[in-house]
Amino acid sequence: MTTIRADACVVGGGPAGSALAWALARNGLDVVLLDKATFPRRKPCAEYLSPQAARLLDEMGVLAPLEDSGAATLAGMRVVAGDAEFTGRFAAGHGFRPYRERGLAVRRERLDAMLLDAARRAGACVVEGAAVGNVRREPGGHVAGVAARIGGDGCAAHGLPRPEAGARGGALAVEAAHVVGADGLRSIVARRLGLARRLRWPRRFAFATHFAGVAGLADLGEMHVYADGYCGLAPVGDGLANVAVVVSDAHAAAGDPPAFVDRWIRAHDALAARFAGATRASDVLVTGPFASQARRAWAPGASLVGDAADFFDPFTGEGIYAALRGAELLTPYVVDAIGATRAGRHDRAAAALAAYDRCRRHEFRGKWRLERLVALTVAHPPLMAFAARRLGERADLADLLVGVTGDFIPAPRVLNLRYALEFLGAPEAA
Repeated sequence: MTTIRADACVVGGGPAGSALAWALARNGLDVVLLDKATFPRRKPCAEYLSPQAARLLDEMGVLAPLEDSGAATLAGMRVVAGDAEFTGRFAAGHGFRPYRERGLAVRRERLDAMLLDAARRAGACVVEGAAVGNVRREPGGHVAGVAARIGGDGCAAHGLPRPEAGARGGALAVEAAHVVGADGLRSIVARRLGLARRLRWPRRFAFATHFAGVAGLADLGEMHVYADGYCGLAPVGDGLANVAVVVSDAHAAAGDPPAFVDRWIRAHDALAARFAGATRASDVLVTGPFASQARRAWAPGASLVGDAADFFDPFTGEGIYAALRGAELLTPYVVDAIGATRAGRHDRAAAALAAYDRCRRHEFRGKWRLERLVALTVAHPPLMAFAARRLGERADLADLLVGVTGDFIPAPRVLNLRYALEFLGAPEAA
């Protein structure tokens, strides 16, 4: 067994894990990041970054390279439900200005590789091909590291060997003052610590792929809502469109994901016409069920961030922003917790992590409420058609809603009585 020691061990190399490893390393900590995959790798995702995510990408030094790499830009969102639709734009007359007036859409292979490289440049040790199987604890229950199997490249800074060609790798132990679970929807860290909690509703699955030649794509992300699910479309550069079909578990019994996606698209005439000349350009990846939220986002010596902490429904599409912003929020609390742990003050470390949990709930509470309201609306086609029709008549209300989903307008701007009355039909002010 190979054993390495670090201040922090981050499990998961997606946006949350990479951003956190980058930030902790810049704070002078010795950071090891483990991911079971080797990069670049595919990931089922809407591949959408809200306008406000640009601030966090810019701080990490990846915004300009990402824009130069051919990422598509999005001016807003178009939502279609039956014979009704609305479009909301990020740059509008509501008085709020995002960090960038457009969102971005880019393949996760490209985004994740850039974020991981930023973490490496900051000084984090990134170990790919390391599958974490367990969380190690001290006799009192305080988390003290993780156990993994390593099968990819090692990191010379910590004396990890590079497995020989054809070798299966070996056991790896990471001893750390703090462990972060940034390992996604089915987080092994959250499960081993007894923090994972599945919500009963909504239980949806996503089938994500790429197509070339989808007709009618513009500079908007699109959501097409039907009684049996919804489909998200967005250009992601290189002539490709991200296509994500999201359905309830009652409709997801598909032994052949590509055939299921093809059948689902053909069953909806408006979509079928746009895909008549399109060809699938990547495998269909399946993920779900969604709707999970950790009982709390910490345990003694450990914390959760990104989808490992909570994931509800992809309709409003802010998962990458939430991952980046969550890492930004967590960073100072991990720094404090590690300092307290090194001083033997586990009580102070626990207090810091409890404060992080309160902070993230305060930060995201409004968005969580909006997500649940949107999910309820999407689950009832007549209600969704009414909402699309009203927002189609009131571009100002649509722009506000899309601005909230773009992460630069506070959720209370649409979660209030005045907005509700105007949405329900009160005349627009002159």
